[in-house]
Amino acid sequence: MKLFKKLNAKNIDFKNRIIMPPMATAKADDKGHVSQDILDYYDEKTKDKLFSTVIVEHNFVDQHGKASHNQMSIADDSDIDGLKKLAKVIKNNYAHAIVQISHAGSSTNEDIIGESPVAPSTIKNPSNAKASKPRELTIEEIKEIEDKFTDAAVRVKEAGFDGVEIHSAHGYLLDQFLSPLTNKRTDEYGGDIENRIKIHLEIIKKVREKVGEDYPIFLRLGAGDDMEGGLTQEDAVYAAKAFEKAGVDVLDISGGMCKFSIDDASAGFFAYISKPIYEEVKIPVILTGGVKTGQDVEDILNRDVCDLVGIGRAVFKDSNWIEKEIRPLI
Repeated sequence: MKLFKKLNAKNIDFKNRIIMPPMATAKADDKGHVSQDILDYYDEKTKDKLFSTVIVEHNFVDQHGKASHNQMSIADDSDIDGLKKLAKVIKNNYAHAIVQISHAGSSTNEDIIGESPVAPSTIKNPSNAKASKPRELTIEEIKEIEDKFTDAAVRVKEAGFDGVEIHSAHGYLLDQFLSPLTNKRTDEYGGDIENRIKIHLEIIKKVREKVGEDYPIFLRLGAGDDMEGGLTQEDAVYAAKAFEKAGVDVLDISGGMCKFSIDDASAGFFAYISKPIYEEVKIPVILTGGVKTGQDVEDILNRDVCDLVGIGRAVFKDSNWIEKEIRPLI
């Protein structure tokens, strides 16, 4: 079966095609540190030792970019010790351990961060009804956020993880720069797609310089907004190719301002935005969404829309799902 075939790629090899995608647990302590609940959760979800790679839920790179209460933090060196324990748990279950790093931008509110959120433009986030109206970032602040992402990536590596994933999907800050729905800037960070991904390219460059040429960098790309006036397929492909050229090792395709789809959606429901990117890049592409059975994973792979399949909600709901659905296929 295709799902059990190894995949060799630059900087990272996958023992099979099965990925655990990032899913928020809200189990961190009030400072964002790794709790025993988090360690137990990841141990339970990966106990069957069949995941090739586990991408840990989004960690905020800056207190001003915290998305929710009890979100995990990677904004401070004090976060590293707990993350070391988490890396060990995942790797002991024979999976690559990756951490997703993010900034919520306008997808948060004053109740969470204690002040007005920031964004590319003064536009209320269309993907989060509870979000507060943001203020527009200055260029100086953009550079500071780039450095926050870079510092976070260094912490990920120091904590012993096998790679880092930059979050630019689901209506968070980098996705807000990417989408024409939320980026109305008239300076070098707004306008055409080349300008709208300038912050991404600068972050990738800075991260690569700090973590080295051999350290895996993933990027989660919100490759479609499913809203009128949103990101076009042409621009999504342009961005994906630019990220590959800049040094990203793996692209993790998901939705943008449309955020997440519904539980009864078909397996691989983001295939329509994944396929054009899969056909144009040479690096591995992950697709997540709608998987309910082990056969769904094989079917998605056979559609030639991705290289790797993320199994999210099914495992989130049932810690024995892998044992029940994947083990019998071996």
